[in-house]
Amino acid sequence: MPLIRVIVATERVTIVTTPPAVPAIFADPSRKPLKFRPFKALGHFRELIKDKEDTEQVFHIFESLPRKSFLPEAQAFCESEQGQRLMREEFYLPDVLDDHETLRRTPLGSVAHAYCDFMEQEGLSAAGLVAESAKMGRPVFDDQLQWYANRLRDTHDMLHVLTGYGRDALGEQCVLAFTWGQNRNLGNIFIAYAGGLELKRSVKADAPIFAALKEGRLNGRAALKIHHQSILDLLKEPLSAARQRLGIGDPAQYHACHRAYTSRGIDPYNFLAAPAAA
Repeated sequence: MPLIRVIVATERVTIVTTPPAVPAIFADPSRKPLKFRPFKALGHFRELIKDKEDTEQVFHIFESLPRKSFLPEAQAFCESEQGQRLMREEFYLPDVLDDHETLRRTPLGSVAHAYCDFMEQEGLSAAGLVAESAKMGRPVFDDQLQWYANRLRDTHDMLHVLTGYGRDALGEQCVLAFTWGQNRNLGNIFIAYAGGLELKRSVKADAPIFAALKEGRLNGRAALKIHHQSILDLLKEPLSAARQRLGIGDPAQYHACHRAYTSRGIDPYNFLAAPAAA
């Protein structure tokens, strides 16, 4: 685990991480290639439907739907100048993201403040997501691919803050659609649209669910790749300026869905009450 030092100057916060040595190889030769198992993914999705907080199922779905182009894309970034710099400076993000005391020393209105507000309100932590992924019992490798995969995991909750999607059921699916637009990982788009279909089936309201998912997908494609950014620098930016710089579009169709739900007396954050209201 890296050590964290904080240098506080007038109206400025510098977060400095001291990482271990950057892994010398991209992929450990003992790694076993993942197999494409769509029916296994479907089984894990059914378990996720039973409990949307069972995040472990999400990791199983991702593992069951590997994408062939993922490895060469990850390797190209890890070997790039930006990738090498981020491996040195931002080797382990959870320690930074869970240090809310330091993050709140950034100016009000920053991405860091919005992130802390979101995580505290939802009772989440970056370490918690690490623990959920560890439940799979998979080996951890000392290679660059592990760092890259961890970075995709560790920036997930920040996407909620940057995109404006909440942690309601539709918001989670829209974030995954946005993420698919960023990295084309099949697990993201599978959960997004399978979840959207389940919402359409179970909650009776004239909500443009699939338009919201399409908008999330297109917004993700149009935006700069968040996991390729310096997260330390991003945290210090004003939230509105960060969204503009990254090219993140407004989630208009998502908000339209919420209006459709509330007009029917349905709380989009509590669909368990929806059948009585619909």
